[in-house]
Amino acid sequence: MDMKHSLALILVLLLSGCSWFEKKEEPNLSASKLFSDAMGDMDDKNYEQAIKKFETLEARYPYGRYAEQAQLEVAYAYYKQEDVASTTAACDRFIKLHPTHPNVDYAYYMKGLANFNENMGLIASLGGQDMTERDPKQARQSYDAFKELVTRFPNSKYAEDAAARMRFVLNGLANYEVQVARYYMKRKAYVAAVNRAQYVVQNYQKTPATEEALLIMVKAYDAMGVTDLRDDAERVMQQNFPNSKYLSGPAYGVTPWWKFW
Repeated sequence: MDMKHSLALILVLLLSGCSWFEKKEEPNLSASKLFSDAMGDMDDKNYEQAIKKFETLEARYPYGRYAEQAQLEVAYAYYKQEDVASTTAACDRFIKLHPTHPNVDYAYYMKGLANFNENMGLIASLGGQDMTERDPKQARQSYDAFKELVTRFPNSKYAEDAAARMRFVLNGLANYEVQVARYYMKRKAYVAAVNRAQYVVQNYQKTPATEEALLIMVKAYDAMGVTDLRDDAERVMQQNFPNSKYLSGPAYGVTPWWKFW
């Protein structure tokens, strides 16, 4: 056999070998099988592998209930991994693709929950830090997602819990603004302190922090010598918090403002 025929034979064998390997590849799994396998990974807390399978499912079978459910499960898997950005992105994607889906309320809930958990530290403890350098953006995102859920789906099974978390976040945001106002007061930046305290009074009227916000306004206006605005703030405080500890006894108006804290 000459060299030419030998090369031709080798080429044929190589090509047939490639065909053999191709035939040995596993056929594509069905949507139900992929979904079942991914859910098994979820049960085993193998979230990274589950995400890959859910994404494979959606790529191969982009239409139908399995693909839609896979999108929600991906959001939950990212949530379990404490990946706030990816959870939020997955929820936003589902909301955009399926605005009328029966389970779209769950997407809003997961979005709110992811950002809520991320900001527990901000809400729970703000002491000892420069408050002007903190960003409560994610807390506001959490509140907005829960608000959207409660407003659009008042009968959702997640609505009650979302409403409770909204109140918690709202109190946290109000406390944040008050602490920033305190920060400015300690540095005698009275205009900035008034602005932050006034924001609380205007936007978080039903939170406990409103009482202290009004006190800060009274003290800041007094320090600036703006007596008419000081009197207005004091009058609002007396009307809304007649039993306030800040108004009781001779300490009010005499004790330096920082003694209240």
